[in-house]
Amino acid sequence: MTNAKMLARRIAITGGLEIANLLRATGLMRGARGRGAIFTLHHVRPHEASAFSPNAHLEITPEFLDAALTQLKSDGYRFVSLAEIPALLAEPATKQPFAAFTLDDGYRNNLVYAMPVFDRHEAPFTIFVAKGLVERTHTIWWETLATLLRKEDRLSFDFGDGIEAISVATPAEKHRAFARFAAHIHSKNETAAVLEIDTLARAHGIDPVEIVEDLVMGAPELNLLDASPLAALGAHTVSHRAVARLSDAEVRDEMSVSSDYVEAISGRRPRTFAYPYGTREAVTQQQAAIARDFGFAIAVTTQPGVVGERALDNATYLPRLSINGLYQKTRYLSGLASGIPLKLMGNRA
Repeated sequence: MTNAKMLARRIAITGGLEIANLLRATGLMRGARGRGAIFTLHHVRPHEASAFSPNAHLEITPEFLDAALTQLKSDGYRFVSLAEIPALLAEPATKQPFAAFTLDDGYRNNLVYAMPVFDRHEAPFTIFVAKGLVERTHTIWWETLATLLRKEDRLSFDFGDGIEAISVATPAEKHRAFARFAAHIHSKNETAAVLEIDTLARAHGIDPVEIVEDLVMGAPELNLLDASPLAALGAHTVSHRAVARLSDAEVRDEMSVSSDYVEAISGRRPRTFAYPYGTREAVTQQQAAIARDFGFAIAVTTQPGVVGERALDNATYLPRLSINGLYQKTRYLSGLASGIPLKLMGNRA
């Protein structure tokens, strides 16, 4: 996607959120918000300005998280744990919508910066844990790639047609290269593609495992977080691969081993699961059926949507709303949580 297209997309999304918030404030389309919403977060940390931030959508500041929770309270939302949702959906609908908060990948800043905010608002939250990241046996390719592209002005890589030189001197070139590498990972064997990027990074003096060590909590920190009555741990696979591109046996193994790991840390078998990436390409109803058969009460995607009346019929393929770092204004969050943008686009999730 070119810079112009990215800018046009952001302008369109911003405009849609502004309109949705205005409609929400008038009380129109109140039914669009459904029974409530599950929110997705990743990083919560102080902002560091950078000319190249391909993962900026995955991070918000602690101040914005605090403002977001304050706004949702003002909008009438009741904060609940993810695990409570099936029981809530089985009860008659109330006028008060619920909000549940989830954070994927187990980043250390969730403990340092996010947890105090959730504590202050008495808001339950679930951290989804990927065993391979906690144990440093797997890497985070999008963080490795961002570090590599910030460091270098030129790279050589084989995307399938032989080694080619890639200019990555400008922010625009870096963004194009990031998108191309991401497409490469998602179009072939993910394990092999991530290994290729890790090898390239090491050739340029970057250790991908050190990046994981710096960013992701270890087991002792997860134990500390889990001691909070507001916190819960959920399963998030071992390898953080898109489950739609795995065999059914591999999917079951990823769910089983990651659940065993969470149970070993917390002493409780996790009833919740988050699909890595969570897009329509990364997870389908086939894997949702496996999650249901495995015994998860809830499994969440990243496909945008509010939780509707019939969500229990598909509880292992639930949508979430991203608290997106590119749109850190509380009125945008109110507009998104209203469900109006999704309704206008015909999304009935």
